[in-house]
Amino acid sequence: MSNENVCLSCADCGVLNCLNRNKKYPEFCPTTALTEEEINEVAALYTNRTNKKVAVTAAEIEGEFYGKYTRVEEIIEFARRIGAKKIGIATCVGLMEESRIFAKILRLNGFEVYGIGCKVGSVNKTSIGVREEYTCVTGPVMCNPIMQAKLLAKNKVDLNVVVGLCVGHDSLFYKYAKGLTTTLITKDRMLAHNPAGALYQARAYYKKLLHAPVGAELDRSKLSPGAEVDDKE
Repeated sequence: MSNENVCLSCADCGVLNCLNRNKKYPEFCPTTALTEEEINEVAALYTNRTNKKVAVTAAEIEGEFYGKYTRVEEIIEFARRIGAKKIGIATCVGLMEESRIFAKILRLNGFEVYGIGCKVGSVNKTSIGVREEYTCVTGPVMCNPIMQAKLLAKNKVDLNVVVGLCVGHDSLFYKYAKGLTTTLITKDRMLAHNPAGALYQARAYYKKLLHAPVGAELDRSKLSPGAEVDDKE
């Protein structure tokens, strides 16, 4: 794809003047394209009681515990400050041990906990149109994030916490979840649930990500000098 056909956005910005306000905004900057009316319209949403409480609390936790608290501790502090009493855990069954530990920590901190595993309902994948060959490795029972969302809502949790739901299954959970949702663990089976690792290693062991579309065979003849892919694991 040529640069002429690329729609530039914040993902392409190296200036971050919206953060520092000490440089010039790039020509494609979304901030400069906003009208005062658009900015004020969204700013007004933060005057909503719930939105304001969440936004202020999140900023306070970031400012007070920056570089001091783990994500687990931040979730606990956030839940306390918004007045949450009951925490819902939407967990992958493959991370049930992690969810058990998290639940124990939450209870130690005075929270009621209600967790729902992704296989709840025990429905066959083939019943929604998944072909049989896609059940051979992972088994016949489908992940059921919509049911997870509905059961957590039924049990009137004050805050949902996602623990390792698969890509796409998490999307459906977020779509159907009621109330506030945050994420503790984002699943990455290859990188010990640290998906950012692929980005940190994109110029080393995962160079292939920058040289060929995912799933395509890498054409090594097109690699620039010094950009050879290291095959060592």
